[in-house]
Amino acid sequence: MAPLTKLVYPDDSTVLLGYGFLMTSISPWQKKLPLWTTLFRMFMVPVIVVLMMWQPEHWNWSAAGLFVLASLSDWLDGYWARKYKAETDTGKLLDPIADKFLVSTVLILLIPLQRIEAILVVLLLNRDIIINGLRSFAASKGKIISAGQMGKWKTAVQMVAIPAILIQENVGPLSGQALGYWGLWLSLGLSLYSAAQYIVAYARTA
Repeated sequence: MAPLTKLVYPDDSTVLLGYGFLMTSISPWQKKLPLWTTLFRMFMVPVIVVLMMWQPEHWNWSAAGLFVLASLSDWLDGYWARKYKAETDTGKLLDPIADKFLVSTVLILLIPLQRIEAILVVLLLNRDIIINGLRSFAASKGKIISAGQMGKWKTAVQMVAIPAILIQENVGPLSGQALGYWGLWLSLGLSLYSAAQYIVAYARTA
């Protein structure tokens, strides 16, 4: 059986030839894709802030489009990290920060626009603060509390509700404002339920 032959290209990527297979290794730029995608999500936040505060023509559609694009990048950076085996400590740190940065900023700015009540934002953000603190404390004790399915559903609902409430356009018989407004209240219910799951999970490991 023929041995493997290693070919090195100028971009530091390599190709292994042998055994009838062609195996391409991961190049440096591919390893950086997940981190770049996370940073892209964070850089989108100031742009959305400017749109929501200055409100140029069609700002609502632009802000909603950028929010959707940034939200999709959350899935994309995880996909690339797994595909290219490029999970790093920096990425693990910045990914949840980018998520909270995006969602919390838009929620706060929706208050002066009178799209949602302040109490809704207070409950959503404080829930995240409490759970993040609980998970960090558990991690310091060597205990891992994995994200529950309900928390993922909460995030998915918010990714639909926030663009809807930004646009405020009717979709057929559905009111965009109503869809977004009640969607965010639904996400609060899911959020509180998932918080209870976290607390129970921690209590079981204590």
